[in-house]
Amino acid sequence: MLSERRLEVLRAIVQDYVGTEEPVGSKALTERHKLGVSPATVRNDMAVLEDEGFIAQPHTSAGRIPTDKGYRLFVDRLAGVKPMTSPERRAIQSFLDKAVDLDDVVGRTVRLLAQLTRQVAVVQYPSLTRSTVRHVELLSLAPARLMLVLITDTGRVEQRMIDCGTPFGETSLADLRARLNSRIVGRRFSDVPQLVQDLPESFEEGDRGTVSTVLSTLLETLVEETEERLMIGGTANLTRFGHDFPLTIRPVLEALEEHVVLLKLLGEAEHPGMTVRIGHENAHEGLNSTSVVAVGYGSGDEAVAKLGVVGPTRMDYPGTMGAVRAVARYVGQILAES
Repeated sequence: MLSERRLEVLRAIVQDYVGTEEPVGSKALTERHKLGVSPATVRNDMAVLEDEGFIAQPHTSAGRIPTDKGYRLFVDRLAGVKPMTSPERRAIQSFLDKAVDLDDVVGRTVRLLAQLTRQVAVVQYPSLTRSTVRHVELLSLAPARLMLVLITDTGRVEQRMIDCGTPFGETSLADLRARLNSRIVGRRFSDVPQLVQDLPESFEEGDRGTVSTVLSTLLETLVEETEERLMIGGTANLTRFGHDFPLTIRPVLEALEEHVVLLKLLGEAEHPGMTVRIGHENAHEGLNSTSVVAVGYGSGDEAVAKLGVVGPTRMDYPGTMGAVRAVARYVGQILAES
């Protein structure tokens, strides 16, 4: 266990290195921070921190920089989440409130996160597997052609055209619409197949084929759209940190192109709390020089997806965590009100 003083020395090293991009020496630490001890004592504390793997010495410098282990201790023990200022919160709310639909919400969230944190922003679309049905609309386009519109509680809208084969009257259409909504509105997508399986039998024999076709299209929509989608933005921000990546930025950019990798990085939405993965804690080799800060968002107490940022391990963790958490909260509010 490190003493409180050595923890303070580590905190000071992390803060200075993140702020200056320069390895930190004992003399600079004692000049910039009120540590209450002599430079000799600080040098001794830094030697202990280095022996235990929390800081390291780059080849070209007498100063020290934090390691992945040092950043991890900083995040776990020393870094509070930096709250957003009132003007920042108002700006977030004003920008997101202008969104007109779910795609716009996600797009604005990506741009906002990238701008606030100056990192790469990643936003997962609300997953249909964790969504509920808000409404099903059935519209007649021709005597034997319908449009199915599925609206989720998270504002997602899916449309499908249905060729019925035989004409389907307006009275039957209104009846099917009403019965369908009475059974599945407010229910999870995973519950829908069981809730509608006997619905065709409740219609006149001549309409059962069309009802079955409509239900098949509905269920196919649920299956097709369970594939996770995400949006990424701010990749150009990484070019500001070229010296933070040991060899080249290319492996990072290649990893960011793999959406499966990014979904794994964000983690499971069932765990809505803040997660911070640092350096080699990221399983993908191309991202070993990056950190990921992610949190769940949703339209209630339950997270329906994740959002977060990817950047170099030399990151303003308190500020980044505060921005990610604040944006997630506002996105959740918008989904709840949509």
